[in-house]
Amino acid sequence: MPTMADVARSAGVSVATVSHVLNGTRPVLPQTRQAVLDAIDELGYTPNTLARSLVTSRTRSIGLAVSAISNPYFTEILQGVEAAALQEGYSLLIADPHDDPAHERRVVQLLHERRVDGLIVAPSARPDDLVAYLTRHAVPTVLLDRAVPTPPDAAPRFDQVCAENAEPTARLVTHLAGLGHRRIGLIAGLPGLSTTRERISGYRDGLAAAALPYDERLVVHGDSATGGAERATADLLSLAAAPTALVSANNAMTIGALRALRSRGLAVPGDIALCCFDDFAWADLFSPRLTAIAQPSRELGATAVRVLLERLARPERPARTVRLPCSFVHRTSCGCPEEAGPEAAGFAEAGFGEAGSAEAGSAEAGSAELRPDAPGPDAPRPEAARPKASQKGTVA
Repeated sequence: MPTMADVARSAGVSVATVSHVLNGTRPVLPQTRQAVLDAIDELGYTPNTLARSLVTSRTRSIGLAVSAISNPYFTEILQGVEAAALQEGYSLLIADPHDDPAHERRVVQLLHERRVDGLIVAPSARPDDLVAYLTRHAVPTVLLDRAVPTPPDAAPRFDQVCAENAEPTARLVTHLAGLGHRRIGLIAGLPGLSTTRERISGYRDGLAAAALPYDERLVVHGDSATGGAERATADLLSLAAAPTALVSANNAMTIGALRALRSRGLAVPGDIALCCFDDFAWADLFSPRLTAIAQPSRELGATAVRVLLERLARPERPARTVRLPCSFVHRTSCGCPEEAGPEAAGFAEAGFGEAGSAEAGSAEAGSAELRPDAPGPDAPRPEAARPKASQKGTVA
């Protein structure tokens, strides 16, 4: 097996120069660097990363702990993390905490014991043990997607990278209110998550902006899961004054909401309008197509890596929170016509994000969840989940 000394002899340089090329520890002339790389390729030399880590105290590895890796949202985040890490020469170790605080604490400790240089973690709804462990061991960490509250009189303990949550949710609510809806239900996520708190806050902000009263009965928790959202949606539909529109606070809960609507024989948007937080690949394939908030999933992952590497380079730097904007994707499940109206364009002009593209409309397909023969937004609206005729929606 070729050694570093063999590479140095072949390239006509010192062993120290080969080390600098491999580790990036000192600038090397381009022609010298290329000679070293050519020698490595010719000899088939493979660096001993274990030996290198003993010398540098770095493993050039990052630990990633995120739950629901099968969720398309977190899958795209993972892709962003992996691409950014590989670009910087870092490998990735991945664990799924399953949104369980005890399991979360164990997998983070295991990653730490593998001597990763730093961690990227999407914390659970009860992260106290996690925070205590990371703080006690001073592990360089970036919290991803879900923020941990900072006491008013204290400085932030961790870097955090999240999407905006409140304003985009408010936009969905004001959009539905602008279509005439007065009872708008929210299927919120798992209690305790910062994303859940912030989206509920945005929902209330949207109601206030539309001069609509807040009714706590219209906010139900789907616990960020399909089954929980199906049950929560059924609860909303059972209200004496049921909502005429729904906002689902993540993609998994959108599927649960659609199942509940289907079981009631309700069509979207003919019987009830639906908007969702989290766009996903097949949202454009439903008929009608789902109006959604799209999060910059891959960019969230890539940004978390950049922030972590900055932390490793400058451990003394104050912790910071990075918020990335979302996009309003205007489709038709809200009750709007097929062509995106001026309101969607206005969102883009206001800096909120890109409106839904016309090209997306060419990919329509029928769905088991939504009735493809649902009446358009100008058709008379049936009594959606309402036992009394006086509770009809007021959608124009």
